[in-house]
Formats: sequence, C-alpha cells, structure tokens
Amino acid sequence: MKQFRQPHHHRPRKNLLVIGTNAVLTALREGKALEKIYLQSNIQGEEIEDIRKLAHEQNVPVSRVPVEKINRLNVSNHNGCVAQISKVQFQELQDVISFVVEKGEIPLILMFDGITDIRNIGAMARSAKAFGVHAIVIPVKGVGAFNEDAILTSAGALEEISVCRVNSLMKAVDELHLNGIRVFASEMKAESSISQCDFSIPSAIVMGGEEKGIYPALLNYCDEQFRIPMPGGFESLNVSVATGIILYEAASQRLRG
Repeated sequence: MKQFRQPHHHRPRKNLLVIGTNAVLTALREGKALEKIYLQSNIQGEEIEDIRKLAHEQNVPVSRVPVEKINRLNVSNHNGCVAQISKVQFQELQDVISFVVEKGEIPLILMFDGITDIRNIGAMARSAKAFGVHAIVIPVKGVGAFNEDAILTSAGALEEISVCRVNSLMKAVDELHLNGIRVFASEMKAESSISQCDFSIPSAIVMGGEEKGIYPALLNYCDEQFRIPMPGGFESLNVSVATGIILYEAASQRLRG
C-alpha cells in the first residue's frame, strides 16, 4: 500500500505564486491553471476589472482580502494582487464527458458540494481513482483548496484524475443532463436505499459538505436521492467513508453488468 504523510500546512512556495497585477493578467490570458487569486480589499482599477472578468470566465476563485493577508505570503511588489498556481490541471466538464464516451466507457462523475476538509478531499479522491470515477466536479466557491496538501492526502490521486471546476453546480447538473447522465444525491434521510440505485448507467453522484450536506436547491435538482442503510443506528458517516462505500457499490454494479 502506498504510504503518505499527513499534510503540513504552510505558506505556498514562492515558485507557486504569481505576483502583481500585470503578471496575474498575463497568467490568465495565457490560460495558466490558477488555484486562487487574492485581491487587496480596497484595490480598484481597469486591470482589476479585467482580472475579475477573466477569472470568472476561467472559473478561478477570487478573494478580496486585507493587505495584511497578502503580506503574510512573504512577497513584495505585489500591488495588491497575488495568484496561486494550481498543481491540479482543471479541465472542461464537457471535454471529459466526450472523451469518456468516445472511449466507449460509461461516465461516472463525482461532485463535491461544500467539502472543505482537505483530508476528506484527499480520501475521496483516492476512492474516486480506485473505483473508476472519470472526473471530480467542484464549484469555484465553497470547497476546500485543491492544493499541495490535498494532493498529499490523496496519495497523488488528484494528479491522476480529471478535476472540473465550475461556476455553478446547478449548471453542471444541466450539462450532465444534456449528456444523458443521471444525477444521484447522497442524503441520509432519503427513502430509497443505495442498493435500489442503478449506477450501471451514465451516473453522477453528489456528496454534500461535512456539516450542512447538499445545498437544498441542488438536492432538489438531482434526479434521485438515496441513503446508506446503517443497522447500527448511527446517524451519519464521515463523508469520505460514505463516498468509499457508494463508489464501491457503483463499481460492483458495473463489474457485474
């Protein structure tokens, strides 16, 4: 079994930072994969608007922060703007679906709604890779960083599986539906059991955050809700444990089929 170390939280390495408005604009225009852009809270101007526009088009999160937070990155001449380069190469959801279908495979997609704990992200990515998930879909906001620490806890799985970052999970569901993919939601209060779901068809599975679960509007937008039966009477499982169980069921059904 591959060994991995617990992540050590630290400032991003300087070689993973893009410093200054001009450099960040250039990175965006060149399509460089960025994890996040930090803008000083009171900074304004034409270049800043261009950065925000391009970031929105490329699904790159932008955070307005006090200058003290940017200074803690230990950089100078930042002009109130710093971006962090992503070690995960984000892909377009439609491109991944088309590639999977062209290979003659049945799409299996995993969606994260509000998963913030990096250890859970890493564990879920490992299960996704192990059980044949073709892509992980995450929103621009409301999910933990897919950074070096997340890659470490995933034992490298995040570098081997497609990750699609979208502005809206609701719109992503629309895109999945247009491609004939049924969207399942894990919900502990659902009436249907996991064994009643047919994951042998093109499927996407939505997993909710550690505290609040799946956002209600998104939950209602999904095609089917299911629960994991727990004879022990315990209320819920850790989201990464639940993900492993669900993906094992999906993989088992596909192997039997």
